[in-house]
Amino acid sequence: MKTRVILRQDIPGLGLAGDVVEVAPGYARNHLVPLGKAYAFSKDALQRVEKDRAAAEARRAEERARNEALAARLAGVQLTFEERVSPEGHLYGSVNAARIAEALQAQGLEIQERQVRLAEPLKTVGEFDVPVHVHGEIEAAVKVWVVADQASETAVPESEPAGENA
Repeated sequence: MKTRVILRQDIPGLGLAGDVVEVAPGYARNHLVPLGKAYAFSKDALQRVEKDRAAAEARRAEERARNEALAARLAGVQLTFEERVSPEGHLYGSVNAARIAEALQAQGLEIQERQVRLAEPLKTVGEFDVPVHVHGEIEAAVKVWVVADQASETAVPESEPAGENA
């Protein structure tokens, strides 16, 4: 048997603030109601939750606007990585999601490694559009340039220093 409750806040996987949901009685009695996440279902509670619903909708709209602004900032970002390169144009290392997230954080953007949707690390020189998951369905693309390090392009094989055998 299920118990009906009215959610006071958004709970992922269960519902949004103001929704009437059915949950297990123990979950409602031991978790949702005591922690203030839901009201026990009643006509009076329906009236009280309208205020919570309006506040939650305003909070969601504000968060969405913040995320869209972040996506717009990300769309204009270009990152350049100078890497050691073999004569064939392959990197000795790679540019991975962690390095891209680090570079974005250095520019003041709040992006975590898990948000950078890189299928596989970048191992060649070139220009890449890397998708970044901001939140929900909001995505942005960051332009990443991988260029050859000047030292690796002009590297001369090491020889014995002059004057040692003289």
